[in-house]
Amino acid sequence: MATIKAHNIPKETSQVPWDKLPLHKRIHWVHTILLTATPLIALYGFLTTPIVSKTMVWAVVYYFMTGIGITGGYHRLWSHKSYSATLPLQIVYAFVGAGAVQGSIKWWSRGHRAHHRHTDTDKDPYSAQKGLIYSHIGWLIMKPEPGKIGHADTSDLNKDPVVMTQHKYYAYLALFAGFIFPTLVAGFGWGDWRGGYFFAAVARLVFLHHSTFCVNSLAHYLGEQNFDDKHSPRDHIITALVTFGEGYHNFHHEFPQDYRNAIKFYQYDPTKWFIRTCALVGLTYDLKCFPKNEITKGQVQMAEKKIANIKKTLDWGTPLSDLPRYSFEEYQRKVKDEGHSWIVVNGVIHDVEEFIEDHPGGQALIKSGIGKDATEAFNGGVYDHSNGAKNLITTMRVGVIESTKEQ
Repeated sequence: MATIKAHNIPKETSQVPWDKLPLHKRIHWVHTILLTATPLIALYGFLTTPIVSKTMVWAVVYYFMTGIGITGGYHRLWSHKSYSATLPLQIVYAFVGAGAVQGSIKWWSRGHRAHHRHTDTDKDPYSAQKGLIYSHIGWLIMKPEPGKIGHADTSDLNKDPVVMTQHKYYAYLALFAGFIFPTLVAGFGWGDWRGGYFFAAVARLVFLHHSTFCVNSLAHYLGEQNFDDKHSPRDHIITALVTFGEGYHNFHHEFPQDYRNAIKFYQYDPTKWFIRTCALVGLTYDLKCFPKNEITKGQVQMAEKKIANIKKTLDWGTPLSDLPRYSFEEYQRKVKDEGHSWIVVNGVIHDVEEFIEDHPGGQALIKSGIGKDATEAFNGGVYDHSNGAKNLITTMRVGVIESTKEQ
């Protein structure tokens, strides 16, 4: 399922613009048949086959095994090199990863590296900017336009014997690990051949496909951007629950070489827990974690952005630079001659007319400051006003004193 090259297009259509080709020539029929036939087969199985508890347990177990094969193996081990694994674990990953029927390690990793390098652009193989359906499944049904998928270096994978062996025999491995093996386990194990095929093989595969597809779709639409908002990836517990912990996607895109997606102990990330558990018995090692100081920087910067956006919605009073300027004498004259209920606090004139009756300290105290410089009284001379009071008074600004010297 590699990127289409020009020589794969019939000669009579190779010069035709891609978007002008007939629809049937742009559809990836192998993917389309697989992704439409398996749900139908699974539905037929549920309608015609008795459910055996052992088979359902096995289906769930193999669902998690093949899911971790993608998230722990294809994704965090081979695509991002976020940790190292022993040869036996690599072989297991290659087998159960093939059982997920999502392409070979090499093909999957090449596309995923392009996704990270070209996120949200036309060179992103499953760009969220093309819509939720496209990023979830449309990119698999429609062939990519030749030359459009961004470059990604896979030279390291080309030298990996496990990767290249799996890539060479992927079609056979996918057929066996995806369909035959789970059927054999249920059949030889407790005689449930039909259940093994319909539930542990096909239905499991349908749920697994759409679970991991959510990393490309839902994880770019649902949740918060806690570390960076330059691109679409987001963090959300719901996405994490359906993707084996891959739902903390904003963190992952910001720190892709970190073996974790979830950095808090209570966040759901079974892939991280599996990798860490394997490290305890020597199956994984060199687990990479991005420096905590840099992670915290990202969180602080995003928190500051959110606060700044909230501040824009609040009334902070007329900016001082936009207020008229008065000498102290002019301020006193306006209060005396025009009857304004103005007071000066910290060099700023405030109109307290509408607040006199609501003043918590009583009307007499606030009236005693009218026409005067009440800075000292406001800041502790009479009462050290709270932050709430200081914020409130900013909405009453009407002028600025050029000189606070009182005559």
